[in-house]
Amino acid sequence: MARDRKPPLPRTRLAALTVTATTTALALALTAPPAIAATPAKGHDVSSHQKNVDWPSAKAKGATFTYVKATESTTYRNPSFSRQYDGARAAGIIRGAYHFALPDRSSGATQAAYFVAHGGDWKADGWTLPPALDIEYNPYDRKHGCYGLSKAGTVNWIKAFSAEVKRETGRRPVIYTTARWWNTCTGDNTTLASTHALWIAHHKSADAGPLPAGWSYWTFWQYDNGGSLPGDQNLFNGTVDQLRRFARNY
Repeated sequence: MARDRKPPLPRTRLAALTVTATTTALALALTAPPAIAATPAKGHDVSSHQKNVDWPSAKAKGATFTYVKATESTTYRNPSFSRQYDGARAAGIIRGAYHFALPDRSSGATQAAYFVAHGGDWKADGWTLPPALDIEYNPYDRKHGCYGLSKAGTVNWIKAFSAEVKRETGRRPVIYTTARWWNTCTGDNTTLASTHALWIAHHKSADAGPLPAGWSYWTFWQYDNGGSLPGDQNLFNGTVDQLRRFARNY
């Protein structure tokens, strides 16, 4: 995921995925995360690129969840957001909203407030996924992939975003990223992993690859940028019942 005209995501080297059996406060609301679940829930994510999504068709093809791009920085809202977000729910698909971060434009707290006000809210109805923060290489200036921030500055920006989302919704955001970006731009920071679920981007490989520093397993895996479902293809590391519990209890 990225701006509405997406650059390719950076690849990371392959490695075996190890999933811990230790339950934490954010551990999918599961009782021992499987590696991978025998029947992982299938889903996708969409943005204004997809516009008029045929949600009943996506449901028929196996979609159980979707993330919909809501906002970017504090100047952009997906014009198709409401139609996509509400359409997914009407089709019986669990849905959530994500924000594309541009940390060089404004503070984390400011962008979080904009996001929550424009689709990033949450409610414990079992149909609403936690808000998600998409933070990755700068698509507008590849020479400044870390947005001109120091490693500590990047971590502080994410913490500020997370704190504001938590203050307004009661939930911490899921963090979408790549291992390479995280380890490069946060300096292998591990302090956020214990309180945030991971949405890892790693495409066209047999597994999710090495995880960012601090995480021992992924909650969502974006494994391809095209496939049978509209937009990017994803898995949830658990069953549909576990996904619903995660949406309600994370």
